[in-house]
Amino acid sequence: MTIEEGDAMTIGRIASVWRYPVKSMAGEALDEGYLTFAGVYGDRVHAFHNPAAGDRFPYLTARNQERMIAYRARFVDPAAAARPVNLAAAEGGIGVTPLFADRAGFAVEVTSPDGRTWAIDDPGLLADLKAGLPTDDPVTVIHSPRALTDCRPLSLFSNATVRHVARAVDMAPDARRYRANLYADFADDAAFAENALVGHRLRIGDKAEVLVLGRDRRCKMITLDPDTGAAEPRLLRWIAREQGGMAGLYCAVLVEGRVRPGDAIAVVG
Repeated sequence: MTIEEGDAMTIGRIASVWRYPVKSMAGEALDEGYLTFAGVYGDRVHAFHNPAAGDRFPYLTARNQERMIAYRARFVDPAAAARPVNLAAAEGGIGVTPLFADRAGFAVEVTSPDGRTWAIDDPGLLADLKAGLPTDDPVTVIHSPRALTDCRPLSLFSNATVRHVARAVDMAPDARRYRANLYADFADDAAFAENALVGHRLRIGDKAEVLVLGRDRRCKMITLDPDTGAAEPRLLRWIAREQGGMAGLYCAVLVEGRVRPGDAIAVVG
């Protein structure tokens, strides 16, 4: 993908929009998402805090409890968790800060792979997640209306790259492994063509704009089967060898707004 300075051109379309109500658990595909400066509204608003893990990454995640990735979270009030409380005002122009739902508005229930369901703060859920771990660290539930992401607030991934990596390691393609917020079909269908977008400003749909900050350094999470938690290390080994361990893009939101599957992606700077 070649980007000329000063060009404003459509380079692809959004294929799907995702958010992850609980950090390290299964995601949900959205018919519409709202991009805030802090990321997709409702994304990773809950996490399991483990201070014993250290300040750099103080969470209990599927990195150390692999089956966690197959747990599914559901917002109890889908309407409250879908978009800002003051959507009309926030959509009215730049300068109006979206208001987030309170903790009750972002309440979730979690269902385990074997069908048991708990409220996010039920001690039974925490006991189930910690079962089998080598230590009994003081894990608690934390909530934030702004996404508790590992690094940047928004992630973007190319479906062409999903397919290419899967072929290279002889696996079925499954975009869910990369846990991105936005998956795109670019006009340039070459794998990793999206790398050329680093440093550029993109408009998505009618209003939202993001700045592509850099490439995403991948970790063990992409090796985990989204349905079972079973690990397949060859995926990460290939990306480490062929792409320096990086795949996908990190972005910051510059102009807030709604995004939907089918929205055009245009380079505007």
